Amino acid sequence: MKNYMCVLLLTALSAACNNGNRTTERSSAQTTQTICNPVNMSYRYQWKQPAYREGADPSAVLFKDEYYAFVSHSGGYFHSRDLVKWDLIVPNSVFPVETFAPAAVVIDDEIYLVASQVRQVVKTGDPKSGIWEVVNPDFKIIISDPALLLDDDGRLYYYAGCSSSLPIRGYELDPKTFEPLSEEVPLLSANRERFGWEEKTDYNTPNAKIPPHIEGAWVDKYNGRYYLQYANPGTELKSYNDGVYVADKPLGPYVPAPHNPVSYKPEGFVCGAGHGCTFKDRYGNYWHLVTSAISIRHPFERRLSIFPLFFDGDGEMYAYTGFGDYPAIVPDRKVNSPDELFPGWMLLSYGKPVEVSSTLPEYHTIFDRYGDIEHLVRNNDARNINDEEIRTWWSAATGGSHEQFAMDLGEQSEVCAVQINFADEGSSITGRCDSARYRYTIEHSADGTNWSMFADMSESEDDLPHNYFQAERPVKARFFRVKNVYTPSGNFSVSDFRVFGKSDRKKPAAVNSLSASRDADRRAAHLSWPPVEGATGYNIRYGSRPDKLYLNYMLYGKNRLSIHSLDAEQEYFFAIDAFNEGGITKGTATANVR
Repeated sequence: MKNYMCVLLLTALSAACNNGNRTTERSSAQTTQTICNPVNMSYRYQWKQPAYREGADPSAVLFKDEYYAFVSHSGGYFHSRDLVKWDLIVPNSVFPVETFAPAAVVIDDEIYLVASQVRQVVKTGDPKSGIWEVVNPDFKIIISDPALLLDDDGRLYYYAGCSSSLPIRGYELDPKTFEPLSEEVPLLSANRERFGWEEKTDYNTPNAKIPPHIEGAWVDKYNGRYYLQYANPGTELKSYNDGVYVADKPLGPYVPAPHNPVSYKPEGFVCGAGHGCTFKDRYGNYWHLVTSAISIRHPFERRLSIFPLFFDGDGEMYAYTGFGDYPAIVPDRKVNSPDELFPGWMLLSYGKPVEVSSTLPEYHTIFDRYGDIEHLVRNNDARNINDEEIRTWWSAATGGSHEQFAMDLGEQSEVCAVQINFADEGSSITGRCDSARYRYTIEHSADGTNWSMFADMSESEDDLPHNYFQAERPVKARFFRVKNVYTPSGNFSVSDFRVFGKSDRKKPAAVNSLSASRDADRRAAHLSWPPVEGATGYNIRYGSRPDKLYLNYMLYGKNRLSIHSLDAEQEYFFAIDAFNEGGITKGTATANVR
């Protein structure tokens, strides 16, 4: 690999490149459309330095058979016909583009929108036009992180709250004027002494100094019951999650659901699953669009992720985050389980050898977290290109067109999709600008000599920092090469280049032994199991009953784990699946802690 790369980087291999070919050896055409987290959209640079992007606090609706997502500080809102491609709509001046947590609801063929700390309520019947009008210029309830629910009987409810000391609150509103029809009703408050998922650290380890931030309310109605989702413990954390309370009336009283958190993803490539919204697609499937954290250059450096959401036979709500940053099928019909959305493609690129054209020296990033200055070192090692950690990255020494990297998968595999995640090292861009686009090429090869184009973005006008490419047909490949053509600002830099597909490698054996214990802090459980030969990692499934293992926790290369996000008053059951490039093997051992 090293000798081959020296030749690659020092000579022009134009004769060996075949840019006219999209793929090499092909098998049958892929018939399913997939997506991969983070959501592939144009996240706007914010106005502070160092430059960082933000996309958070979403509110999504299905309107006239198409999707609209309203996202904090985005300079507009996003539109999609298929949940795959999202385009930006820049609205007129009455729309609150510079606010946090916009919330939308559809009433009588129009979209109504409120936002954090904004007096105006606006509406539109034609969101594609970007033209909105003011409904109420003096909205009386000024609280952060609002949400709206239109009930089946036409009554409208408003939920809001964003505080480490105040509760989530609810009101009834007039659906035409948005004037309040009820007094404020407190609905839920933090309870971290019982709920481990409310501890404000990356992995919910106890932190007596800092209370959780309770925010991001969202309410859905299903089979006559109301599901109040709330975000905690902090948006900058890997443990950012949505808990859920249930009630028989829209303003309560609400009690904790048996399954909690409803949305949780503390590990994997992109982490965090809080301050989300739940919406239906055109086929009646539920989706949970959430906020995920990077939070290196700034605590609000965030992205969006999307997970399928289900209600089981007992009415328990859960967002399925297992392998939640691997490709997922976008269904064209009603589905009933997460298994129907997994295409069977595994990650082929983790930890594989990488050669790069150059590397920027190690540096320090400084940002303010919880009021303290924290110094974080990010080593620009080439191994960061495929370490399954969005918070680390490799940066070339420059942003020049000569910069590139290449990866050896180790064996020829059937590649179905790739994802490239840019890191914006050294960027000075603020807001939205025409130069904010990435231009590059992705090539693949079976032998390291004869190359074909996988994705040609050399003339792209797209500003997509997490671009995902599904091959029209799977390709046989061992090597990948990514060449920079144009970097809008700063250095050519990548947090991860991820390759998905199928390998001939044998799946790992099952985890057949599992130990679980619970100590004095009943919010925590400690798991250990014998390492499985050939396993790249493990997915821990757990929940309140053996048949309700809805929560997921992914690990690479470790065979023990402490989970600190439990309900102190609840029994838990655990199972562990082993996985590698060949597939996933369900665990045969289970354990429980009372």
